[in-house]
Amino acid sequence: MSLEDWRSQIKRGTLEFCVLLMIAGGECYGYELISRLERRPVLAAKESTIYPLLRRLLKEGMLSSAWRESAEGLPPRKYYTITDKGRAYLAAMKAEWGSLLLAIEEIEGE
Repeated sequence: MSLEDWRSQIKRGTLEFCVLLMIAGGECYGYELISRLERRPVLAAKESTIYPLLRRLLKEGMLSSAWRESAEGLPPRKYYTITDKGRAYLAAMKAEWGSLLLAIEEIEGE
């Protein structure tokens, strides 16, 4: 396995966590999420990755969405909000993430 393959596998699971974290901080629209991820090149993702992820999270009940008119006269945007189910899932993800980091640090310190 190449470093790029390994990086891709890690990124796939981490993106879901990051998207939920961002939406938990306040409602967001898809392109806003993409732009925020691009500020961190290691997490940058394309529309073809983010929008299917958002659709899946909606279908699973982790998110809700609503169309809103833009103040600047732009087309309406679909805003995503985390649901109670999504908050519970995010809390579980945070706990798992913390455990994973701790285990890696322990192994690294051996």
